[in-house]
Amino acid sequence: MIETIAFYMFATLVIAAGALTVLVRNPVHSVLWLIVAFFNAAGLMVLVGAEFIAMLLVIVYVGAIAVLFLFVVMMLDIDFAALRAGFVRYLPLGALLALVLAAEMVFAIAAWQAGGIDMGARIAPTPADKPNIEAVGALLYTHYLFVFEAAGLVLLVALIGAVVLTQRKRGGGRPQNVAQQVARRPGDAVRNIDAPVGEGVEL
Repeated sequence: MIETIAFYMFATLVIAAGALTVLVRNPVHSVLWLIVAFFNAAGLMVLVGAEFIAMLLVIVYVGAIAVLFLFVVMMLDIDFAALRAGFVRYLPLGALLALVLAAEMVFAIAAWQAGGIDMGARIAPTPADKPNIEAVGALLYTHYLFVFEAAGLVLLVALIGAVVLTQRKRGGGRPQNVAQQVARRPGDAVRNIDAPVGEGVEL
């Protein structure tokens, strides 16, 4: 019974947090809702017996969100004085959210110890004697091989797109002549000047 309640609770919170991640206007709030969605998705992974995926969600994704938060703060013009002024006002809400996340983790562990939900056998059947990590690897590179490669291709395209979008062209400068720079001798680049005292150097 507790497994079913935990499943519906985590699933509802994942959908709600994902929707709020897209709908809220403040990018900082959007990142915080994304963290909530990842935590609840990790709870779902624990329920279906995929502890390795749950650990990856918490360690890799939630840990990487801190870097994403840093990039958001660096790229956007955020008024830090206004953020510090609103810290005390939003402190009770933040503490309540932290308590809810902690209670969800305790609830997920209790539901997992109660037996979990035998959903993995219906979604991706694997031998019961295989460890969790070995079963994930076997499924990724056999049953879901083309989907896994397509996901890698999408990430590659996103990486190339990010490089193209952030590339800036410098205007007004002289074109670089590599052959001329390589052929230049030290005598052509350095000039000894006997500068008089107190008169400066004429360039």
